Amino acid sequence: MIRLSPLDVVANAFATRSDDARARPTMGRFAAPVRGPAFWLALWALVIGAEFAALVPVIWPDEEHVETVQVIYRLIGGSFAACGLIAWRRRPDSRSGLLMTAAGAGFFLSAIIGQFHPPLAQTASILVQELWAPFFVALVLTLLTGGRLESRVDWLLVGAFVLALWILQVVWLLFLEQDGNLLAAFPNADIADAVDKGQRSLAGLACVAVAVVVAARWRAASRPRRRALLPSIAGSAALLLFAALLTNDLVTGSRSQTVLWLAICSLVTVPAAFLFGLLRSRLARGSLADLFRDLKATRGVDLQDALAKTLGDPSLIVAYRLPGSLGYADANGRPVLVPPVAADRSAATVESDGVELAALVYDSSLDDDPELIEAVRAAAGMALDNERLQAEAQTRLAEVQASRERIVAASDAERRRLERNLHDGAQQRLVALSLQLRLLEGRVGDDPSAQELVSSASTQLAQSLEELRELARGIHPAVLNHGLEAALDSLAARSTVPTTVAYEGDGPLPEPVELAAYFVASEALTNVAKYAQATSARVRFSHTGRRAVIEIADDGVGGADDSAGSGLRGLADRVEALDGRLHVVSPPGAGTVVTAELPCA
Repeated sequence: MIRLSPLDVVANAFATRSDDARARPTMGRFAAPVRGPAFWLALWALVIGAEFAALVPVIWPDEEHVETVQVIYRLIGGSFAACGLIAWRRRPDSRSGLLMTAAGAGFFLSAIIGQFHPPLAQTASILVQELWAPFFVALVLTLLTGGRLESRVDWLLVGAFVLALWILQVVWLLFLEQDGNLLAAFPNADIADAVDKGQRSLAGLACVAVAVVVAARWRAASRPRRRALLPSIAGSAALLLFAALLTNDLVTGSRSQTVLWLAICSLVTVPAAFLFGLLRSRLARGSLADLFRDLKATRGVDLQDALAKTLGDPSLIVAYRLPGSLGYADANGRPVLVPPVAADRSAATVESDGVELAALVYDSSLDDDPELIEAVRAAAGMALDNERLQAEAQTRLAEVQASRERIVAASDAERRRLERNLHDGAQQRLVALSLQLRLLEGRVGDDPSAQELVSSASTQLAQSLEELRELARGIHPAVLNHGLEAALDSLAARSTVPTTVAYEGDGPLPEPVELAAYFVASEALTNVAKYAQATSARVRFSHTGRRAVIEIADDGVGGADDSAGSGLRGLADRVEALDGRLHVVSPPGAGTVVTAELPCA
């Protein structure tokens, strides 16, 4: 049986989203009208004016003394209102900024009204003294849901604060005996004290409950959602200090100034945590430069890791669109659901030229920074488009390579056919004719002129037969039927320049590789005999598994240029058609080295 910790139980019971919220598309809640500059200027003017009005007793002090803690309280209200306007302007589709602004206004509204002395103003000042608290609690509970209360627990906790600090505040004023209290319909000190204690007890318990719920959600959250919850954690810590302050009041009957200072000052950590998140978002956008710089060399899982690092979301998945299908798969081929079923996941499609290439599946808390999401989506689009173009280029290159190989193979097959036809046809007939001439030479008798003609014809026929054999060897060397080593020895033996052969083989070679190596050696030795003025030459061949290398070197005058004639250029084309490389090194006066590297896979 699996045992759950108390925080696990709370996390399961106090889920941040309802089933209806899970059924609703994630991006569906992010739709709001765009406000013009005049709207935001008016709000900023209103907030600045309200903050100034709250600080009037401090700027121009009169007979009424304003405590330092009250000044801090009003300044904190200004920080909430300012950060709220920034959040609201940045994400007008979210209500978090609106809640933060409302909480900030609630901090100094009582101070503004309290500066007026008529009983109505004094009563209103007491009535709205804790106006900020329900907005503050709603903000702390809903930072992951765009400022929307989406669970019963959230509604219950906010309702507890409304009951304790708004409704019971009215009830308390009904029984409070105080000059200027217009709501004192039933003055009774005992009842007023009992209501006050009930308020404090309920508010203290609600503060602890909010902290427990936020802690449970923090424990169950992913890394990006934990970053988004930082203001909630700060707010929960402040609420715990207020709970300690209320408990101390109930137990001792007096207010601890130390705890009061800690509680009020801790409130500033909420806008500070918000500004920290905003700064981190800006820094994340700054790291986009590194991401764009490395895009060309980033593929597959590496691309996913780079995007996840930029967003700070290790759970990010790049889901590739499967060709000819509505499905998606990750870089390892595992299927991915797009759009995601989980309520805490979002998806953004990646397109190029109107064609969907992939989708980014990420933690929905990152939707609070749509500019960063859009930038990362654009970066992914560039990387995937570049990958697609390179794949297409590689495909075309492979097609060209295959076409060249087919041309070489067809040429070799035609050479083999011509060599066989010459060997089986013309050569055999010429050999038969030579034998007939020899027989005729013995029958012409003593006629010298006839013998001379027959002898001359026999000599010319022998020369023609040798030339035909050389032509057949040039078309396709029959000696290759006995292996490349034998063919190279044959070339060395026929060379007019003394040539040595070193052969290091490792198993059989593909026929195109044998032919290419033979023709490289044949053409190189022919050039040595014609142009090199060499006294010696050497042929060295090595074959190790997936690679064969043939090298022909001489001690001649050098200065060979592989671009000046068609012989070496034709050999280079043949070698490159097999995805090999031909190198010619021929410094003047230092001989020539021709090297061909041929893949054998």
